[in-house]
Amino acid sequence: MSFGRKGIGHKGSIDVSGIPALAGGEEFLRMWKQSNGNVLCVIDPAGLGADPMLFGLAVVDAIRHGAKAYAHAVNIDEEQAYERIMEGVNAELANPTDLPRPLGPRGTH
Repeated sequence: MSFGRKGIGHKGSIDVSGIPALAGGEEFLRMWKQSNGNVLCVIDPAGLGADPMLFGLAVVDAIRHGAKAYAHAVNIDEEQAYERIMEGVNAELANPTDLPRPLGPRGTH
């Protein structure tokens, strides 16, 4: 699968149909960057388990996978990509740009 390849479904969705490693797994998170720059997350903790710590572990795994993906996609060192990602994480923790809001029954805020 190449960087930026889009699949079917929602506008901008990523085609994961050719990834055999997903067989037997459970989806627990989807994320979209909205046109206003905010990020929309749909999270179902049931796919991970009852302990919120498991989500934290998954987020760190995602950061490491993200560093590898960025290193490959934009031809930079993986450690450099990781450091930039962590700069973003720390900036957002220090000064949140958006606050989570629950989605209503129709999927709107």
